[in-house]
Amino acid sequence: MSTSNTDRHAAGLVTLKSITGSSGEAVVDSLKDIAPDFADWIVAFAYGDVMARPGLDKSTRQIATIAALTALGTASAQLKVHINGALNVGCTPLQVTEAILQMAVYAGFPAAINGLVAAREVFLERGVSPLSPQ
Repeated sequence: MSTSNTDRHAAGLVTLKSITGSSGEAVVDSLKDIAPDFADWIVAFAYGDVMARPGLDKSTRQIATIAALTALGTASAQLKVHINGALNVGCTPLQVTEAILQMAVYAGFPAAINGLVAAREVFLERGVSPLSPQ
């Protein structure tokens, strides 16, 4: 069954907002003047096709995304968006921190340190304790 681009985009916007609040939409909007098709791909593909899939819940998807972005080591801005997204969908600061710590084994200590720095910034901005299980 084929899903129209309009349906994919609409589903993507709903999912994007449910995870990132207004910050994700601001990122997408900031790309429209230079690469409007790319901005649409983020919404339709990343959030409409992938993040909206039923196979994993939103918190699990955010933990996986945090792990991947931490392992990349080059995506601090995107990592912060997804750390915020993880907190928005019910992940605890402790879960976020543990996902980043695990990346020391697979991506190295520098990547994990950079991830922890990003997490600390998000936790401070949101006024949450980094060791909070809630």
